[in-house]
Amino acid sequence: MDAVLKNSALEQAATRESALEALRVYTRELVPLAAMQVRVAGYDGLRLHMDAPLAVNMNDKGSAFGGSMTSLMTYAGWGLVTLQLHQAGLRADVFVADSAVRYRKPLYADLHAEAELAPEESWAPFLGTLAQRGRARIQLQARIAGPEGEVMADLSGRYVAIAKG
Repeated sequence: MDAVLKNSALEQAATRESALEALRVYTRELVPLAAMQVRVAGYDGLRLHMDAPLAVNMNDKGSAFGGSMTSLMTYAGWGLVTLQLHQAGLRADVFVADSAVRYRKPLYADLHAEAELAPEESWAPFLGTLAQRGRARIQLQARIAGPEGEVMADLSGRYVAIAKG
């Protein structure tokens, strides 16, 4: 039994790594993200981390441009849903349905975003609904942290997945 569990964990890790690499390639090729120099920094199966340098995402005050912060958080949420779908073996288009952003403090450093499920959400019902009905939605949260870990901006977003034929 332990060998089966170990093999299952290895398969999940391999699947996670292949999905993560596919997301990295997509990020480098998508023009707006390439211009922002977005980098997929890591994924632990629950949270997706993305980075972008301040130098190309700066406003006229020398701080991070709000549009870049929102874009990075929105994309991190999209990427998280996409990775979860890939790991579940489901093919779907992912869209952000709506979101709310709060800018808390100016950021004078590189952008570091993290996306995860909203506390009241779970992947299993989302994936089950998508498999059964061909459409599902889920609430995520994302944040941009400053150098000391303080939250500089946060996003609450609802994402929709629509199964591909």
